[in-house]
Amino acid sequence: MRRPRRPDVTSVELVGGPEPLELALHTYDEAWIRRFSAHRQRIHDDLGAMTIKVEHIGSTSVPGLAAKPIIDIVVTVDDITAEEDYLDALLAAGYALRVREPGHRLVRTPARDVHVHLYERHDPAVGEYLLLRDHLRVDAQDRALYESTKRALLHERWADMNDYAAAKTDVIDAIKARARAARGA
Repeated sequence: MRRPRRPDVTSVELVGGPEPLELALHTYDEAWIRRFSAHRQRIHDDLGAMTIKVEHIGSTSVPGLAAKPIIDIVVTVDDITAEEDYLDALLAAGYALRVREPGHRLVRTPARDVHVHLYERHDPAVGEYLLLRDHLRVDAQDRALYESTKRALLHERWADMNDYAAAKTDVIDAIKARARAARGA
């Protein structure tokens, strides 16, 4: 029998506060796929019998795309508010909590080179990540546009990773609109 759902958090908790931002793009590296695969297995092992989806997202998931060498992973869980079902196991496995916000948790490795984004199974954010990833994997023109946008932003000064991410929003939204059009959606 499923427990009643609890209210989610209502604010953003950034564990450890703001951190210095270091941006550098690296040429695509085949090792990123192997690192994702190792963490996917680790996450499946850590979460045991939970029915979860684990996907490689972000720039390191797109062959040929230069990226910050940080493996981004999205994991879906049944109930984001039931942290005892997933968070305790991930923390025990060595991941550290970085963000707790409505509908989303982020854990990462101590080296900060793997970010695991946790969402509920049917959260639209998961579909948005996959839409962008899948389109960039097949559309060389949008892949080049996205990379050139990231390279241009490297020359600006950013106080926080969230500011850098927000600066890419218009380009990402335009790419996702083309992806939807290509899918006929």
